[in-house]
Amino acid sequence: MNTTPQPDPKDRPARLTVGVVGAGRVGPALAAALQLAGHRPVAVSGVSDASRRRAAALLPDVPLMAPAEVLQHAELVLLTVPDDALPGLVTGLAETGAVRPGQLLAHTSGRYGAKVLDPALRAGALPLALHPAMTFTGSPVDVQRLAGCSFGVTAPEELRLAAEALVIEMGGEPEWIAEDKRPLYHAALALGANHLVTLVAQSLELLRTAGVEAPDRMLGPLLGAALDNALRSGDAALTGPVARGDAGTVAAHIVELRTHAPQAVAGYVAMARATADRALDHGLLKPELAEDLLGVLADGGSRTGGTGGTEGTDGTEGDAR
Repeated sequence: MNTTPQPDPKDRPARLTVGVVGAGRVGPALAAALQLAGHRPVAVSGVSDASRRRAAALLPDVPLMAPAEVLQHAELVLLTVPDDALPGLVTGLAETGAVRPGQLLAHTSGRYGAKVLDPALRAGALPLALHPAMTFTGSPVDVQRLAGCSFGVTAPEELRLAAEALVIEMGGEPEWIAEDKRPLYHAALALGANHLVTLVAQSLELLRTAGVEAPDRMLGPLLGAALDNALRSGDAALTGPVARGDAGTVAAHIVELRTHAPQAVAGYVAMARATADRALDHGLLKPELAEDLLGVLADGGSRTGGTGGTEGTDGTEGDAR
């Protein structure tokens, strides 16, 4: 449920024509959410066949146009391109005169704040950074997932109310992020969400190798409980052999991983070391047990040369206790 107080009507943006530059997984979903709030999508740009299909599915009857044409037709433009492409896109649009004075220009990059839009600001645009802290599939379910989704919002102070109002209209919860904290904010989200997918995928593969017929069914309740406990209790929720100081079990894990999934060893060791440090700091891992455990991890880490990779599987969740 969206518990953020609704803005005063005078602070809410007028019904806007909306354009999307970059029909990836994010842009069409946000435009569809704005359409539900009464705004009117009028133009979308997309290059690949996949992006055009997404636009057709989520924004039917909205015409496809070149990026500069999108800006000609829309009062609010969503720039939903990859992070690395954003600065060049903004500079190009500003230099070619595509940006119009008074136009709201909002990007959805987590990495950047509002300053990346400075070239457009100098052309008279109103810059907004509205990053949804959500993973997107490119399907209509994304619009539903925006309900209660936090958005990292950065904008000039005079545009703060308008930015927050747009987020609320999309069903989201605005969270103000300072310009200089955007990279750290984005790193935190990537650490939690992106790496979680890698951890779960590797765990599924290992369970299949171990003969489990329905690894998703096995992991679902365990990971759901672990995530809920972590969100509620933080480090107090740590469980498993590392937190208990079971050095022998951890050594056995490393042996099995080296045999069946050598690419996962480096990640397992790195996560186990991080878990051990946090468990020690919070009094969960007894110091007298930590020495043997850290010795096992040092030995395991020294023998992972050549395995490469930074992906891993979290051995600490192998025990449901």
